[in-house]
Amino acid sequence: MANKIDGKKISQEIKDELKAEVEQLRENGVVPCLAVIQVGADPASTVYVGNKKKACEYIGIRSLAYEIPEETTESELLALIDELNNNDEVNGILVQLPLPSHIDENKVIQAISPLKDVDGFSEKSVGAMTIGTNGYLPCTPAGIIQLLKRSGIEISGKNCVVVGRSNIVGKPAALLMLRENATVTICHSRTKDLKKICSEADILIVAIGKPEFITADHVKEGAVVIDVGIHRREGKKLCGDVKYDEVEPKAGYITPVPGGVGPMTIAMLMENCIKAVRK
Repeated sequence: MANKIDGKKISQEIKDELKAEVEQLRENGVVPCLAVIQVGADPASTVYVGNKKKACEYIGIRSLAYEIPEETTESELLALIDELNNNDEVNGILVQLPLPSHIDENKVIQAISPLKDVDGFSEKSVGAMTIGTNGYLPCTPAGIIQLLKRSGIEISGKNCVVVGRSNIVGKPAALLMLRENATVTICHSRTKDLKKICSEADILIVAIGKPEFITADHVKEGAVVIDVGIHRREGKKLCGDVKYDEVEPKAGYITPVPGGVGPMTIAMLMENCIKAVRK
């Protein structure tokens, strides 16, 4: 039976550390501030934005909420971002994705000042991560690294397989594991012999976006399994990209869904906000 990696517990530890740091900043007259922009009223986005606001409140970060209509034009959104870029009181800017189809997501991401890009999605942030200089790390992949380290799992020298190649999770997760001296293989929808490659991984990171796609046949005995996926099945039950009940008895460590990677994403966003103040 696998050891369950408790993302709720680890994220709470990080938030408590950040809360203490923010208290010191406030004593010195510095109040960190995060601006969150949500376009439209997508229910999942509303939940995520609400969770981010709660985390800000807990840690002591001031949050500015911009909940704007779905029909907002791209130029109006870019004008708001420009205004926040030039607002010295705002340390970080986050635009909740996805955006309505009439708005170019990439254009919006690149419009955010690299100094305030706390999501770590801009070209400058990605470039800094790639060459290992000091920039903002994308929150979910950074959270994965913290889950592993704070669970006492050795990364250096281990064979890591990342299933998924998105710009938000798959690619950056592979780069960060490489930075930690793992040997990394990236798999995707066109990978041949996927089960064989996955079954050789000491650490398997799954971000493929398909409910319960990874089964016990994909997993090496005693492997560490990090499940990034989250899906709502019939009856409103949440599941990940990994068939948990089947894989858990075979794995050495595994993240549950919910309560695994998800809470870490918000904790690392808060960390990036504090890093923005330090910058």
